[in-house]
Amino acid sequence: MANAASGMAVHDDCKLKFQELKAKRNYRFIVFKIEQQQVVVEKLGEPTESYDDFQASLPADECRYAVYDFDFITDENCQKSKIFFVAWSPDTSKVRMKMVYASSKDRFKRELEGIQVELQATDPSEMSLDIVKARAL
Repeated sequence: MANAASGMAVHDDCKLKFQELKAKRNYRFIVFKIEQQQVVVEKLGEPTESYDDFQASLPADECRYAVYDFDFITDENCQKSKIFFVAWSPDTSKVRMKMVYASSKDRFKRELEGIQVELQATDPSEMSLDIVKARAL
């Protein structure tokens, strides 16, 4: 369970809740944080919550991982959805925290099968709804 490189474990709940988001669409988003050398679920977004709610749930001065189930309509007028993985690493977070999140990201992302798009953001403008829409299409 632990990652040899960063010594990071992934709590089973992370994979479980991600599967529920992916298969059952029980959640709009999930925010994960690293706590005591393991990745844990911090917040589950209800299916009715918006992208603004998602952005508001990311702390301004701490790193997080998150997944967001993005619904959109293609140019051909088809309803689709894509699962985004967001590596949130604000400039104001501590250097050590940024390093821990950066070194554990790929390992954690591999645990979540079904991620279609990855975004890395250091401030909210780098993960605006326009950027997400552009990356989804």
